Amino acid sequence: MFGGLGVPELLIILVIVLVIFGAGKLPQIGGNLGRAIKNFKTGVKEEELTDKEENTEKIESKAEEN
Repeated sequence: MFGGLGVPELLIILVIVLVIFGAGKLPQIGGNLGRAIKNFKTGVKEEELTDKEENTEKIESKAEEN
């Protein structure tokens, strides 16, 4: 399923997380993890756009020189 992790392994991990953090903290942890993933994806997309813009500017400046 997830890189060699099956359902039993995921359930064991979930139980360990419940014991460590408690049921009340799980929604908060999930929300924070979701926001972190969203911010990471946004950062990657912005970096790709910046790289494309820089490459376009380089190509345009070379075309103007010729």
